[in-house]
Amino acid sequence: MYLQSLELQGFKSFPDKIKLTFDKGLTAVVGPNGSGKSNIGDAVRWVLGEQSTKTLRGNKMEDVIFGGADSRRPMGYAEVSVTFDNRGDFARLDCPFDEVTVTRRYYRAGDSEYFINRRAVRLKDIYELFMNTGIGRDGYS
Repeated sequence: MYLQSLELQGFKSFPDKIKLTFDKGLTAVVGPNGSGKSNIGDAVRWVLGEQSTKTLRGNKMEDVIFGGADSRRPMGYAEVSVTFDNRGDFARLDCPFDEVTVTRRYYRAGDSEYFINRRAVRLKDIYELFMNTGIGRDGYS
């Protein structure tokens, strides 16, 4: 399984839609303090099902939603999608798709939505998809 991309919108310090693509080899995220490097790691944990706000460096789940700035209004939701290549030697996910995109959306009202390849699923389905892969909400492996 190979990490292809991470898309964020309204998640913590990322109000605008941003897509990070990962080429084969080593990828490093660098930047000054406060630029959002840790938020990228938090986004991966969150989309894979993390429920602990303390693990995500917040007090309540609403803290994952962009809270606004002097020039920007707060967002109404946060959305993160992670895409994995599941072809050939990289196939580790027990599903028939060559490419698997997992999406999580959380609204300020408290509602959550989960998707696998744009199809609505339960959080339990995401946990089961990544079971026995070494990837999940519990770590960055």
